[in-house]
Amino acid sequence: MNSTVSGKSGTWRNWAGNVTARPAREVTPASVEELSAAVREAAADGLKVKAVGTGHSFTAAAATDGVLIRPQLLTGIRNVDRENMTVTVEAGTPLKRLNMALAREGLSLTNMGDIMEQTVSGATSTGTHGTGRESGSIAAQIKGLELVTADGSVLVCSEKENPEVFASARVGIGALGIITAITFAVEPLFLLTAREEPMTFDKVTSAFDELWAENEHFEFYWFPHTGNTNTKRNNRSAGPEKPVSRISGWIEDEFLSNGVFQAAQLVGRTVPATIPTIAQISSKALSARTYTDIPYKVYTSPRRVRFVEMEYAVPREALVATLRELKAMVDRSDMRISFPVEVRTAPADDITLSTASGRDSAYVAVHMFRGTPYQAYFTAAERIFTAHQGRPHWGKVHTRDAEYFDGVYPRFGEFTALRDRLDPERLFQNDYLRRILGA
Repeated sequence: MNSTVSGKSGTWRNWAGNVTARPAREVTPASVEELSAAVREAAADGLKVKAVGTGHSFTAAAATDGVLIRPQLLTGIRNVDRENMTVTVEAGTPLKRLNMALAREGLSLTNMGDIMEQTVSGATSTGTHGTGRESGSIAAQIKGLELVTADGSVLVCSEKENPEVFASARVGIGALGIITAITFAVEPLFLLTAREEPMTFDKVTSAFDELWAENEHFEFYWFPHTGNTNTKRNNRSAGPEKPVSRISGWIEDEFLSNGVFQAAQLVGRTVPATIPTIAQISSKALSARTYTDIPYKVYTSPRRVRFVEMEYAVPREALVATLRELKAMVDRSDMRISFPVEVRTAPADDITLSTASGRDSAYVAVHMFRGTPYQAYFTAAERIFTAHQGRPHWGKVHTRDAEYFDGVYPRFGEFTALRDRLDPERLFQNDYLRRILGA
């Protein structure tokens, strides 16, 4: 099976539609060998190379005017190792396919983000995460990586093999090479009980430390222009399985969270004055519910309403102050914010440029409906986040640069030195990497 190369390439767009690129050519390799050949050929032609997943990043992390590598033929499970409890998957495998395949094998990842449309390599490379008291991002569950470096060679890394590459490449933002396979730690399939319930903003912020400590996975959404939040606690359960019924699942997840929400967003975009009223109604629309299911069905939910997002990780102890400042800023402004603010946590990890690197972290994500001006809101929010030494998600909107990152990541220089070694000619460079990592 040969890789497909389209000589003249169309315009590539990301999921949110806020990033476009016109690559010189696109390549869809069917094997690691074909990918290595494509990398060497690009270098010989003087073209930059970027791999793209499903385009769920809001930044131009994958944009290129050179060679765009599409990984859709590099998918599937290579190996399940029950003795070491790991699974090795091809880099282009969508998280959805991985989750379903693992469940069939009676296995599961420990933690997940809140959607599963992304490829495994795209999700891990940008530091995608869910929420957890002890369990970290998807990248924190990686046990081994295989990547094609700038000279076309294949480099394998783990805690034992090339450990200095392993420390950085788990969240490599596409700067160190093109990932071709990932080995994840897995565990026997388990059940989670989710408890979703409304709570006031004042109560959730004053009781945040207890809510975090009492639950394996705690998160909540605050609805701007209201004093209301919707909380979600996920904890392991002995069962029995009690999934959301099909009808109530459709009403809550499809109709309210996607269908009606989309309609409300369209009204709000057309008539911004209606947004505070819509927010009051939205914040009370979802009722309390409890259900028990296998992990990926609890962690993830469908997201059909398109938006633009900024998310920052702040030190966990700074979360409540950050949120109260954000609420005060919205309350005193004339901005109309139609999307809830999402709050999650992660424990410190040992990945060089993970947003939770070396510190217990809390995430605050602000969103705006696609097509709505978001700059004023995001700029004001970013001012608050950066005052708390915030670290932006690598795949979400932000305005920070290498100088800023050098200040908030103690091991920033370790990452850039490794990049100098693995990609001295900057084959994998693009405008986004030039800004965030320096020339």
